Amino acid sequence: MSLMIAKLSSLMAAEGFFFAREGGLDVIQTYVFWNAHEPSPGNYYFEDRYDLVRFIKVVQQAGLYVHLRIGPYICAEWNFGGFPVWLKYVPDIVFRTDNEPFKVAMQGFTEKIVNMMKAEKLFETQGGPIIMSQIENEFGPVEWEIGDPGKVYTKWAAQMAVGLNTSVPWIMCKQDDAPDPVINTCNGFYCENFSPNAKYKPKMWTENWTGWFTEFGAAVPTRPAEDIAFSVARFIQNGGSFVNYYMYHGGTNFGRTAGGPFIATSYDYDAPIDEYGQLREPKWGHLRDLHRAIKLCEPALVSADPTVTSLGSNQEAHVFSSSSGECAAFLANYDTNYSVNVTFGSAQYELPRWSISILPDCKTAVFNTARLGAQSSEKQMVLVNAAFSWQSYNEERPSADDQNVTVHDGLWEQIFITRDASDYLWYMTDVNIDPSEAFLKTGLDPLLTIWSAGHALHVFINGELAGTVYGALENPKLTFSNNVKLIPGVNKISLLSVAVGLPNVGTHFETWNAGVLGPVTLKGLNEGTRDISKQKWSYKIGLKGEALNLYTVSGSSSVEWAEGSMLAKKQPLTWYKTTFDAPEGDEPPGGNAVLDYEPVVLDMSSMGKGQEWINGQSIGRHWPGYIARGECGACDYAGTYTDKKCRTNCGQPSQRWYHVPRSWLKPSGNFLVVFEEWGGDPNGIALAKRITTSVCADIFEGQPTMKKRGMLTSGRINRPKAHLWCPPGQKISKIIFASYGMPEGSCGNFREGSCHAHKSYAAFQKNCIGRQWCSVTVAPKVFGGDPCPGSVKKLSVEAAYS
Repeated sequence: MSLMIAKLSSLMAAEGFFFAREGGLDVIQTYVFWNAHEPSPGNYYFEDRYDLVRFIKVVQQAGLYVHLRIGPYICAEWNFGGFPVWLKYVPDIVFRTDNEPFKVAMQGFTEKIVNMMKAEKLFETQGGPIIMSQIENEFGPVEWEIGDPGKVYTKWAAQMAVGLNTSVPWIMCKQDDAPDPVINTCNGFYCENFSPNAKYKPKMWTENWTGWFTEFGAAVPTRPAEDIAFSVARFIQNGGSFVNYYMYHGGTNFGRTAGGPFIATSYDYDAPIDEYGQLREPKWGHLRDLHRAIKLCEPALVSADPTVTSLGSNQEAHVFSSSSGECAAFLANYDTNYSVNVTFGSAQYELPRWSISILPDCKTAVFNTARLGAQSSEKQMVLVNAAFSWQSYNEERPSADDQNVTVHDGLWEQIFITRDASDYLWYMTDVNIDPSEAFLKTGLDPLLTIWSAGHALHVFINGELAGTVYGALENPKLTFSNNVKLIPGVNKISLLSVAVGLPNVGTHFETWNAGVLGPVTLKGLNEGTRDISKQKWSYKIGLKGEALNLYTVSGSSSVEWAEGSMLAKKQPLTWYKTTFDAPEGDEPPGGNAVLDYEPVVLDMSSMGKGQEWINGQSIGRHWPGYIARGECGACDYAGTYTDKKCRTNCGQPSQRWYHVPRSWLKPSGNFLVVFEEWGGDPNGIALAKRITTSVCADIFEGQPTMKKRGMLTSGRINRPKAHLWCPPGQKISKIIFASYGMPEGSCGNFREGSCHAHKSYAAFQKNCIGRQWCSVTVAPKVFGGDPCPGSVKKLSVEAAYS
């Protein structure tokens, strides 16, 4: 059986399951987050958003199965790859190798999860939805680097997992030497050439990457729907049996859960269901139609291996035929530049470049991966509140003389001190300057140089900000090197080191460091260069505002806030607070009503870097001051995709909009707190709703259709129909654009091409205005005749509703 699988976070609401099922999926795949479920040794947490049992039962109620990827290492751009930070400080531990302390801890957590699932009767053999589990995660590349200890560990992990007697299969992804009976699987943008390590194991694809993660300071990757569909069809035509999308539902790294470092708060991943729980069209609809086409082929797919024949220099036919008469064919064109016509059987078929046509009966082409026929939509952020009444509080700079500081000779690594309880660690020391120093007379200020393992650093001299530096994902290390003003006598040097998520991938990433490791030097003194690294330093974990819980209503009452003309603006290390009423709309109740869901977001583009909270819940880190670098140009779906292709947001913030779950909001009196490191202007912060402003159809002439339940149309290939629909209670009010011929552009920016039928608008104005739903047949006579005979035409239409 061909399974269409979604990788979904266990933080996802049930509405995503509705869309997943409607999109043709059968199984929900999820990681298990060790650091969330065991925040300290032996103390487990499975409440609120981390209620794993409830999540799995909701999946079952939706009529779907579960693939449980226990790991416990998960990567996932999640903080520390899902490992709890306390694990790093277990004596003699080495992660992910033949190391006894690590194996004891890993086995203990794995057994905990398996026993929970058994107790709730959630494995398929118990009547539950879990049909498969994963142990470890993408360990193969690590094993290759560390050699024999890695091989021993792989064998141990497999034996340990199988020994837990779940009665369902175990898999290891990217693990070519997975020992029997564990199944090795593929992850990547393409997996058509992957083969399991034994002929009796199924060919499985655990991660088809629908996009890529967003990185602070980098352009945002997207992946065309045509290419994803092409990759799936190519995998299936080559004997693939299981496809999972990573991600099918995007999400948000709330709080400080993003890893990396430098992974953004948004984890949208250009997924078919976006970060806000809305359909990303036409990607979602295009994949839905692909799934329908593949499932029509299932009787033939499970009966035989494909026979492959050449149809041209870059064209192939993959034919599945059984002894009982079932037949399905996949006609592929791998050329990235040219569409071709091929002869297959007794008919000719047009194959667009970089595409595959699916023929469930070896005759009728019901789907082509490059022909988008699904409805799309244009979404906008509409401001609903841009006039907050702000109050401010200046974060106090600690001193080496303060109470509750830790004193040590020399520099300490940041996570060793903080245990990741906060992003922030203060390093403080005193520097004595003799009045006889020559620079006091010449005015040539000494050069302060600080070497840090990252990730960001604010340098204060005698309470004044002397500068800020920060790293990047490819190189989190940083160096501060500025001339600084020093006075005779004692000078207070305070360094605020900031972590931006802990590493989540790499060989022995538990050994990676953060914070000021030195050396720290002053150059330009009478003595030459003074190394102050080894002198006495004082350490203070976190911010005073964090300790006072200023992000809560009760905590905020413990200090005095400024407002009006006294409001702090564009000052570093400043807290802001305000209250607001929730915009109209509710959390989606499920069913078709989700189509009318309008998510709430914060526009943080006026701020620099920091964090924000709603009603005590952490939205996450904001960093719009880190402008996206990279190359953003035209996006061609054809050709091998990489995460450097089809990027957006160049020259803009990597992330401007921050998701506020409606379930966190009250009708009125919502408490918003922002901590700003750099010195942004809070008056630019705005609350917005993400709404659909128009709907579109973009469909090629001659593209065949399938009935809603996935059945082949009878007889000849029917003329396709352009369908437009809007949310319940709304009606189509205007046809913004319509063109039958060779229109260009995409939803929201369509334009007429070299060929345009002069009656393109008429059919839609007649059939659609005033209706919630309408359809128009794509045929020359409907639009006043063929505007360019002999050419392949398509229809593009955009409609507004109200």
